[in-house]
Amino acid sequence: MRGSCLCKSIEYEVSQLDSAIAHCACHTCRKAHAAAFNTAASVKYSHFRWLKGEHLLTGYQSSPGKTRFFCSNCGSHLIARRDGRDYLVLRVATLDDDPLIRPEFQIWASHTVPWLCDAPAEKVYPEWEPGHQ
Repeated sequence: MRGSCLCKSIEYEVSQLDSAIAHCACHTCRKAHAAAFNTAASVKYSHFRWLKGEHLLTGYQSSPGKTRFFCSNCGSHLIARRDGRDYLVLRVATLDDDPLIRPEFQIWASHTVPWLCDAPAEKVYPEWEPGHQ
């Protein structure tokens, strides 16, 4: 499977995901991704390789021992690394190919905020809402 950042300056390849896909709603993921949650999976270093643009990665240590890496051009958050682990945490939404598995659970639900939760009456449109200009 291949993935990339928004501007396509960084590309990577993953031979397999090594954990289930999960949503994380912790406050640091919410802030780092500017979204209700982050969707991630673990990938062993031996199953991951940068194809281009690795020199454009910028890291930010969001908590002790955890560094989040993003594209210095477009800001896309691609991976995170924890000290002493044999795997990285892949931001699954940056995959360009379908991993053929779906998210199984959500963690840190205690950090969810009410204004970002799905509402039962929430309308859904395939693209822009009617009348959008």
